[in-house]
Amino acid sequence: MPRPRKRASRCAPEPEMEAPSGKCVKATKTETLHKPVVEAKTCDSPEKDQATKNCGKEPSGYWLMKSEPESRLEKGIDVKFGIEDLKAQPKQTACWDGVRNYQARNFLRAMKLGEEAFFYHSNCKEPGIAGLMKIVKEAYPDHTQFEKNSPHYDPSSKKDNPKWSMVDVQFIRMTKRFIPLAELKVHHQAHKANGGPLENMALFTRQRLSVQPLTQEEFDFVLSLEDKKPS
Repeated sequence: MPRPRKRASRCAPEPEMEAPSGKCVKATKTETLHKPVVEAKTCDSPEKDQATKNCGKEPSGYWLMKSEPESRLEKGIDVKFGIEDLKAQPKQTACWDGVRNYQARNFLRAMKLGEEAFFYHSNCKEPGIAGLMKIVKEAYPDHTQFEKNSPHYDPSSKKDNPKWSMVDVQFIRMTKRFIPLAELKVHHQAHKANGGPLENMALFTRQRLSVQPLTQEEFDFVLSLEDKKPS
Protein backbone atom coordinates (compact mmCIF):
# COMPACT_ATOMS: atom_id res chain seq x y z
CA MET A 1 0.00 0.00 0.00
CA PRO A 2 1.23 3.52 -0.73
CA ARG A 3 2.45 5.54 2.22
CA PRO A 4 2.27 8.17 3.46
CA ARG A 5 -1.25 9.23 2.67
CA LYS A 6 -3.76 11.98 2.95
CA ARG A 7 -7.08 11.59 4.65
CA ALA A 8 -10.48 12.38 3.28
CA SER A 9 -13.79 12.12 4.97
CA ARG A 10 -17.14 10.95 3.78
CA CYS A 11 -20.07 11.60 6.02
CA ALA A 12 -21.86 14.02 8.23
CA PRO A 13 -21.71 13.54 12.02
CA GLU A 14 -23.25 10.36 13.33
CA PRO A 15 -25.53 11.16 16.26
CA GLU A 16 -24.79 7.88 18.00
CA MET A 17 -21.21 8.76 18.91
CA GLU A 18 -19.14 11.58 20.31
CA ALA A 19 -17.04 11.72 17.14
CA PRO A 20 -18.23 12.27 13.56
CA SER A 21 -17.64 9.95 10.66
CA GLY A 22 -15.09 10.48 7.94
CA LYS A 23 -12.78 8.97 5.48
CA CYS A 24 -9.10 9.28 4.89
CA VAL A 25 -7.07 9.27 1.78
CA LYS A 26 -3.41 8.48 1.56
CA ALA A 27 -0.97 11.05 0.28
CA THR A 28 1.96 13.06 1.41
CA LYS A 29 0.77 14.83 4.53
CA THR A 30 -1.58 13.75 7.22
CA GLU A 31 -4.11 16.41 6.36
CA THR A 32 -7.62 15.40 7.10
CA LEU A 33 -10.31 15.18 4.54
CA HIS A 34 -13.47 13.51 5.64
CA LYS A 35 -16.33 11.22 4.92
CA PRO A 36 -20.03 12.17 5.08
CA VAL A 37 -23.29 10.50 6.11
CA VAL A 38 -25.27 10.59 9.27
CA GLU A 39 -25.41 7.21 10.92
CA ALA A 40 -28.21 6.38 13.27
CA LYS A 41 -28.04 4.13 16.34
CA THR A 42 -27.85 0.44 15.67
CA CYS A 43 -28.48 -2.57 17.84
CA ASP A 44 -24.74 -3.29 17.82
CA SER A 45 -22.61 -2.49 20.85
CA PRO A 46 -18.87 -1.76 21.12
CA GLU A 47 -18.24 -5.30 22.27
CA LYS A 48 -19.77 -6.91 19.20
CA ASP A 49 -17.18 -7.41 16.50
CA GLN A 50 -19.25 -9.53 14.17
CA ALA A 51 -20.62 -7.68 11.18
CA THR A 52 -24.17 -8.51 12.14
CA LYS A 53 -25.70 -9.58 15.44
CA ASN A 54 -29.45 -9.93 15.02
CA CYS A 55 -29.27 -6.60 13.22
CA GLY A 56 -28.87 -6.52 9.44
CA LYS A 57 -27.70 -8.86 6.69
CA GLU A 58 -24.88 -11.31 6.62
CA PRO A 59 -22.08 -9.88 4.46
CA SER A 60 -21.87 -11.44 0.99
CA GLY A 61 -18.71 -9.77 -0.29
CA TYR A 62 -20.40 -6.75 -1.90
CA TRP A 63 -20.75 -3.33 -0.31
CA LEU A 64 -22.04 0.20 -0.66
CA MET A 65 -19.95 2.95 0.95
CA LYS A 66 -21.04 6.57 1.20
CA SER A 67 -18.92 9.69 0.88
CA GLU A 68 -19.56 13.41 0.41
CA PRO A 69 -18.53 14.84 -2.98
CA GLU A 70 -19.32 18.46 -2.05
CA SER A 71 -17.35 20.77 0.23
CA ARG A 72 -18.39 20.94 3.87
CA LEU A 73 -16.28 22.25 6.73
CA GLU A 74 -16.05 20.32 9.97
CA LYS A 75 -13.75 21.70 12.66
CA GLY A 76 -12.30 23.91 9.93
CA ILE A 77 -11.51 20.96 7.68
CA ASP A 78 -13.14 20.36 4.32
CA VAL A 79 -14.58 16.86 4.45
CA LYS A 80 -15.27 16.66 0.70
CA PHE A 81 -14.26 13.36 -0.88
CA GLY A 82 -15.92 12.18 -4.06
CA ILE A 83 -14.98 9.42 -6.45
CA GLU A 84 -12.88 11.84 -8.51
CA ASP A 85 -10.82 12.51 -5.37
CA LEU A 86 -10.23 8.79 -4.94
CA LYS A 87 -9.28 8.49 -8.60
CA ALA A 88 -6.73 11.31 -8.18
CA GLN A 89 -4.91 9.67 -5.24
CA PRO A 90 -1.53 7.95 -5.63
CA LYS A 91 -2.26 4.48 -6.99
CA GLN A 92 -5.91 5.56 -6.81
CA THR A 93 -5.96 4.24 -3.25
CA ALA A 94 -7.33 5.72 -0.02
CA CYS A 95 -8.04 4.65 3.53
CA TRP A 96 -11.68 4.78 4.57
CA ASP A 97 -11.49 6.43 7.97
CA GLY A 98 -13.81 8.23 10.35
CA VAL A 99 -16.58 5.62 10.70
CA ARG A 100 -18.04 6.11 14.18
CA ASN A 101 -20.98 3.76 14.17
CA TYR A 102 -20.53 0.27 15.59
CA GLN A 103 -22.41 -1.68 12.96
CA ALA A 104 -20.75 0.24 10.12
CA ARG A 105 -17.39 -0.40 11.79
CA ASN A 106 -18.17 -4.09 12.08
CA PHE A 107 -18.98 -4.22 8.39
CA LEU A 108 -15.55 -2.70 7.71
CA ARG A 109 -14.03 -5.44 9.86
CA ALA A 110 -15.88 -8.08 7.86
CA MET A 111 -14.48 -6.94 4.51
CA LYS A 112 -12.01 -9.15 2.66
CA LEU A 113 -9.32 -8.40 0.09
CA GLY A 114 -10.67 -8.04 -3.42
CA GLU A 115 -14.29 -7.50 -2.45
CA GLU A 116 -16.07 -4.79 -4.43
CA ALA A 117 -18.05 -1.78 -3.29
CA PHE A 118 -20.14 0.90 -4.90
CA PHE A 119 -18.86 4.42 -4.26
CA TYR A 120 -22.01 6.29 -3.29
CA HIS A 121 -22.17 10.09 -3.30
CA SER A 122 -24.18 11.27 -0.30
CA ASN A 123 -25.25 14.47 1.42
CA CYS A 124 -25.24 16.31 -1.91
CA LYS A 125 -27.60 17.76 -4.51
CA GLU A 126 -27.99 14.46 -6.33
CA PRO A 127 -27.02 11.42 -4.27
CA GLY A 128 -26.35 8.13 -5.99
CA ILE A 129 -23.82 5.59 -7.22
CA ALA A 130 -20.85 7.05 -9.06
CA GLY A 131 -18.47 4.12 -9.49
CA LEU A 132 -16.79 0.97 -8.26
CA MET A 133 -13.86 0.34 -5.93
CA LYS A 134 -12.31 -2.69 -4.26
CA ILE A 135 -10.91 -3.51 -0.84
CA VAL A 136 -7.11 -3.64 -1.01
CA LYS A 137 -6.31 -3.76 2.70
CA GLU A 138 -8.43 -5.37 5.39
CA ALA A 139 -9.47 -3.61 8.60
CA TYR A 140 -6.83 -2.04 10.83
CA PRO A 141 -6.98 0.74 13.48
CA ASP A 142 -8.25 4.09 12.26
CA HIS A 143 -5.55 6.60 13.22
CA THR A 144 -7.94 9.57 13.21
CA GLN A 145 -9.49 8.37 16.46
CA PHE A 146 -6.25 9.40 18.23
CA GLU A 147 -5.67 12.74 16.46
CA LYS A 148 -6.99 15.63 18.53
CA ASN A 149 -7.24 17.96 15.54
CA SER A 150 -9.25 15.46 13.52
CA PRO A 151 -13.04 15.73 13.15
CA HIS A 152 -13.04 12.04 14.02
CA TYR A 153 -11.08 12.20 17.27
CA ASP A 154 -12.46 9.92 19.97
CA PRO A 155 -10.92 10.58 23.41
CA SER A 156 -12.48 7.40 24.79
CA SER A 157 -10.52 5.18 22.39
CA LYS A 158 -7.17 3.82 23.59
CA LYS A 159 -4.18 2.84 21.45
CA ASP A 160 -3.88 -0.52 23.21
CA ASN A 161 -7.58 -1.18 22.56
CA PRO A 162 -8.76 0.95 19.62
CA LYS A 163 -12.50 1.22 19.05
CA TRP A 164 -12.48 2.14 15.39
CA SER A 165 -11.21 0.51 12.23
CA MET A 166 -10.74 1.42 8.59
CA VAL A 167 -9.93 -0.35 5.34
CA ASP A 168 -8.05 0.71 2.22
CA VAL A 169 -9.98 1.01 -1.03
CA GLN A 170 -8.84 1.39 -4.62
CA PHE A 171 -10.68 2.92 -7.55
CA ILE A 172 -11.83 0.42 -10.19
CA ARG A 173 -13.89 2.52 -12.57
CA MET A 174 -16.72 4.99 -12.91
CA THR A 175 -20.12 3.51 -13.63
CA LYS A 176 -21.09 3.98 -17.28
CA ARG A 177 -23.58 6.52 -16.04
CA PHE A 178 -24.39 7.98 -12.65
CA ILE A 179 -27.18 5.97 -11.00
CA PRO A 180 -29.20 8.39 -8.85
CA LEU A 181 -30.92 7.56 -5.59
CA ALA A 182 -34.26 8.60 -7.09
CA GLU A 183 -33.98 5.89 -9.75
CA LEU A 184 -32.96 3.25 -7.22
CA LYS A 185 -35.92 4.24 -5.07
CA VAL A 186 -38.34 3.60 -7.95
CA HIS A 187 -36.98 0.07 -8.32
CA HIS A 188 -37.01 -0.48 -4.56
CA GLN A 189 -40.68 0.48 -4.33
CA ALA A 190 -41.60 -1.71 -7.29
CA HIS A 191 -39.69 -4.66 -5.85
CA LYS A 192 -41.25 -4.11 -2.45
CA ALA A 193 -44.69 -4.33 -4.01
CA ASN A 194 -44.07 -7.17 -6.45
CA GLY A 195 -40.87 -8.85 -5.31
CA GLY A 196 -37.39 -8.25 -6.66
CA PRO A 197 -33.72 -7.94 -5.66
CA LEU A 198 -33.96 -4.41 -4.18
CA GLU A 199 -36.92 -5.25 -1.95
CA ASN A 200 -34.84 -5.21 1.26
CA MET A 201 -31.87 -3.15 0.13
CA ALA A 202 -30.15 -1.52 3.13
CA LEU A 203 -29.95 1.78 1.26
CA PHE A 204 -33.67 2.09 2.04
CA THR A 205 -34.14 -0.07 5.13
CA ARG A 206 -31.01 1.26 6.90
CA GLN A 207 -30.55 4.43 4.90
CA ARG A 208 -28.50 6.33 7.47
CA LEU A 209 -25.77 3.70 7.67
CA SER A 210 -22.66 4.78 5.74
CA VAL A 211 -21.23 1.29 5.17
CA GLN A 212 -23.77 -1.26 3.98
CA PRO A 213 -23.67 -4.87 2.78
CA LEU A 214 -25.27 -5.89 -0.50
CA THR A 215 -26.42 -9.28 -1.61
CA GLN A 216 -25.02 -10.48 -4.93
CA GLU A 217 -28.50 -10.10 -6.41
CA GLU A 218 -28.68 -6.46 -5.27
CA PHE A 219 -25.19 -5.74 -6.57
CA ASP A 220 -25.83 -7.38 -9.96
CA PHE A 221 -29.17 -5.62 -10.42
CA VAL A 222 -27.80 -2.17 -9.57
CA LEU A 223 -24.80 -2.70 -11.84
CA SER A 224 -27.11 -3.73 -14.69
CA LEU A 225 -28.77 -0.31 -14.54
CA GLU A 226 -25.68 1.39 -15.97
CA ASP A 227 -26.46 -0.21 -19.35
CA LYS A 228 -30.09 0.93 -19.34
CA LYS A 229 -31.66 4.30 -19.92
CA PRO A 230 -32.84 6.02 -16.73
CA SER A 231 -36.33 4.89 -15.82
